[in-house]
Amino acid sequence: MTDHTISALSPLDGRYAAKLATLRPLMSEQGFMHRRVQVEVTWLLALSDSGMPEFKPYSPSARVFLRQLVADFSAADALAIKEIEKTTNHDVKAVEYWLKAQCQQAGLSDALKTELAATLEFIHFACTSEDINNTSHALQLKAARSQVLLPGLQAVAVKLREMAHRYANDAMLSRTHGQTASPTTVGKEMANVLVRLETAMSRIAGVPLLAKMNGAVGNFNAHVSARADFGWEAFARQVIEASDAPASASGALGLGLTFQPYSIQIEPHDYMAELFDATARANTILIDLSRDIWGYVSLGYFKQRLKAGEIGSSTMPHKVNPIDFENAEGNLGLSNALLRHLSDKLPVSRWQRDLTDSTVLRNMGVALGYAVLAHQSLLQGLNKLELNTAALQADLNNAWEVLAEPIQTVMRRYGVSGAYEQLKEVTRGQRVTREDLHGLILTLAIPEAEKQRLLALTPATYIGLAASLAERV
Repeated sequence: MTDHTISALSPLDGRYAAKLATLRPLMSEQGFMHRRVQVEVTWLLALSDSGMPEFKPYSPSARVFLRQLVADFSAADALAIKEIEKTTNHDVKAVEYWLKAQCQQAGLSDALKTELAATLEFIHFACTSEDINNTSHALQLKAARSQVLLPGLQAVAVKLREMAHRYANDAMLSRTHGQTASPTTVGKEMANVLVRLETAMSRIAGVPLLAKMNGAVGNFNAHVSARADFGWEAFARQVIEASDAPASASGALGLGLTFQPYSIQIEPHDYMAELFDATARANTILIDLSRDIWGYVSLGYFKQRLKAGEIGSSTMPHKVNPIDFENAEGNLGLSNALLRHLSDKLPVSRWQRDLTDSTVLRNMGVALGYAVLAHQSLLQGLNKLELNTAALQADLNNAWEVLAEPIQTVMRRYGVSGAYEQLKEVTRGQRVTREDLHGLILTLAIPEAEKQRLLALTPATYIGLAASLAERV
């Protein structure tokens, strides 16, 4: 076997590895270990400031050293933890042992090594593995959401806004049920998607990321047994909710998450389900967009800018396939399948704990990875599009029947009996020409000014407020 990406089982780490370089450090096992180290160090530093007689506050040099273990965490550190896990057969215990080893490594000053040695047993003090894991998962999702997922969606939103404004006045024939319908503009159609996407993004951003640090079954049992006269719940809340970037070196260091006061051994994962459902909703909106753009390319409304050397078909040289939108649709579907399983499964646990969540949670990065990949494909596809105004105009010029709607509406305003039925008789299921409609308009019992207004109307100018609605977003 080779370690080249060609041998990867998942295309996320094979064919598309380079496209997910920003997500991999956050959602991989290395990223998970990094966050575990962060949580263990944060808890340890908080304990040193808790007033426990047996644990004096750390010196400034010890604090700098411990924080540096988090800041400098590398792939080599992750591999070292994996090596320890071969013996422990327990991933969180391996992190604990690695931290203890780092505190006694060669090269530290004798004074620092002595200070740290006296506190080694406070690493992972009173914690269950899930205290470390659930907070680490929340930190992973926090970073992935803010650094990769939302920026990717925002890039698509920026492009849609640009298209909404640029094409606000470019009339386009609508199709409802696949049939010709009242015209819109290309820009208004982009605005429709943009508004939906921004709503979905706000819901993704608004999900609070919860974490608990309350022991084996959520009751602070071990904590109270060690120190009954201490406010452990308030302490845990402070560790979880305090900023992960304090204003000063002496400031309280926390995780920047939201405290979950009630749990079994595991955090209930309801917030995860909410976050994954919100992400799936954004994906679904973009599936809708991908399919619509694919159709517009097929109709000739959009051309795609050519890329030198690119081949559309192995046998048909003329083809320029809408592959970016097809790739986006496929990968969005894969992402949603995984996200929906995560949101359905994770909030369900037998009694106080089972391990079914653990193996499923290892696929959070996969679910998000397919979404991130799709967002990139979609943006790439949108950036290739060029509006084919000739095709848009030709379609409109062949659809005079869509003006049956404004004509019968004006007739009804002026009390012409059977307006709808008259237009239905003339237009339904028939090819309608400009002359047909103008002949009808001239016979109508409506004011002359209204006749002239209807005679001046064309499918391309019958767009209502579409242009202003597109420009407003």
